[in-house]
Amino acid sequence: MTVKSVFITAVLFFGSPLLAQTPSTPAPTPAAPKAPTHQPGVAAHPSNSTTLPDAANADKVDPAKDTAIRHLMDLTQTSKMGDEINAYITKQVHDGLSQALQPDRLAKFMADFSTKLDAAAPASAVTDAVVPIYAKAFSMEDLQGLIQFYESPLGQRVVKTLPQVAQASQRVGVELEQKGALTVLQGMSNDYPELKQMLQPGPEDGADKAPGPDRAPAPAPAPQPPAK
Repeated sequence: MTVKSVFITAVLFFGSPLLAQTPSTPAPTPAAPKAPTHQPGVAAHPSNSTTLPDAANADKVDPAKDTAIRHLMDLTQTSKMGDEINAYITKQVHDGLSQALQPDRLAKFMADFSTKLDAAAPASAVTDAVVPIYAKAFSMEDLQGLIQFYESPLGQRVVKTLPQVAQASQRVGVELEQKGALTVLQGMSNDYPELKQMLQPGPEDGADKAPGPDRAPAPAPAPQPPAK
């Protein structure tokens, strides 16, 4: 595997949470859900002064605050997190076993697995576990302000468009950083000759694919004079 391939793999692995912010609808058969992440209205990185609770040991949340949190999660579509995680795990299991089981056995296995997973870890349990985290991070006044915002037309527009904005922004950032890293590695290859072979494009990098807009096609062969 070349260095470029490693970069692409790393981008797909680490980038998937952010690229998946667009809400998804669970399908009856394994679709292609991405790894879920937080939604608008949820602090991605709480301040150091806020210690978020362990869901298993969280204190009971005041009923009024519990209701407000669940309403906020519905508005920001974070309440779908459990379904998205369930679908993501199911897809990973399906892909992992697709080479080990015949199609008919795989379909039967996945139907059985999905039923048992829903019973063992229902999607609603994720919401129940997240509520105390919101309760610790936000006051009732905070929640009311967030609800007021996300009930507004602008708030709903943020919910619908911010995932796409974040996705496009991450792609631009990843492309810039990847290009910069490859340039640096190429510059260091004189001091570290072992890098040169790793930096050579391989088939997985598209070396044998049709030329794109940035790759000039091979020149056509010169015309042969007619036979006499």
